[in-house]
Amino acid sequence: MSQARGRLEIFPDSLTLARHVANWITQAALAKKAAFNVSLSGGSTPKTLFGLLASDEFRGRFPWPVVSWFWGDERFVPYDHPASNYGMARDAMFARVPVPLENIHPVPTDGAPEAAALRYERVLQDVNGGKRLDPARPLFDLTLLGLGPDGHTASLLPGDPAVEERERWVAVVAKGRPETRITMTLPAIESSRRVAFLVTGREKAAVLQKVRSGAGELPAARVRPIGELFWFVDQDAASLSPL
Repeated sequence: MSQARGRLEIFPDSLTLARHVANWITQAALAKKAAFNVSLSGGSTPKTLFGLLASDEFRGRFPWPVVSWFWGDERFVPYDHPASNYGMARDAMFARVPVPLENIHPVPTDGAPEAAALRYERVLQDVNGGKRLDPARPLFDLTLLGLGPDGHTASLLPGDPAVEERERWVAVVAKGRPETRITMTLPAIESSRRVAFLVTGREKAAVLQKVRSGAGELPAARVRPIGELFWFVDQDAASLSPL
């Protein structure tokens, strides 16, 4: 399997997929035995995953003190808004586990969007220890991504200038959705030891086939991490072939 296509694993349903990813993250964090940085995505599949990590099955063995949490994108809404990616993760996971508050790094959603994007970029640069991304020192240990029906990932929407951004780590996406969004750019997303797309539902089958066939005009098809690329997919999303 080529690096561009990545490793594909198909699961019978979304819950089985989420349980596999919960185990996968737990084992990876335990194996490192040191600071472990995770970039999260929003959506229904991650919500199931977060609930599992907060459950009795995982809560006691997950190494909460050493894992720091970031977000690949965020809607520019208050954290208590129903559309907030941070708010969803807080309610589904962080409010129910012994995670140190200083380990949680939500995207700012106050003030002007451009200023908030710059603030989050500085947070990432502080974690990185510099303003230049070094392939030998990935920003993240693990990055989770979703796949939109239009081929977007994070908030990198087809045709938006943010998709072409190579200098900035964080950008504002002001058009194409009801609310302004803040998103990591491809260089920041790709600076990861492992990148995993979580894709569920029959409505994603056509775009998944298109992305994995190499449709370069779609943002999700352009993700080329410096580390490993994984596709964790349920049977419905994998219903079209070949993949």
